[in-house]
Amino acid sequence: MRRRPSGDDDGQIMLLSIGYVVLALLLVGVVVSATAVHLQRKQLLILADLAALEAADALDTSAYYTGGPPLEPSADTPLVGLTPSGVADSVDGYLEDAPAAGRFTGLAVVEATTTDGRTARVTLRAVAQVPLLNIVTAAWSDGIELLVTAQARAG
Repeated sequence: MRRRPSGDDDGQIMLLSIGYVVLALLLVGVVVSATAVHLQRKQLLILADLAALEAADALDTSAYYTGGPPLEPSADTPLVGLTPSGVADSVDGYLEDAPAAGRFTGLAVVEATTTDGRTARVTLRAVAQVPLLNIVTAAWSDGIELLVTAQARAG
């Protein structure tokens, strides 16, 4: 009968297994947290899209009743153009009424304007909270800042 050689590596496989399990759990935590931040960014982009659509569809009644129609309507000349103040008011009103706006921490309108009188441009900012690694990253950050821009054309 052969004797097992005695060595200094008795019990080392358990330590190695524990190390691999911890590494796997950390990897799962990073992937879940990155996915959560990505989904929050997509939700913020949807909210910005809806706010831009609302602003593009809003009718500025003062411009409608005071301005006359163009002499020759065309695709480049709208009958009633958007104004920067009208776009900003529409976006602010939409975000006050939208239930999805309450899901975001630090939601702010960075820009809500129009440059050509036909396109509403909306830029929103919010802070995404990292779900699983928040304890680890809390010392360095209050979250990850998200910045999205959406445009909608009136027509």
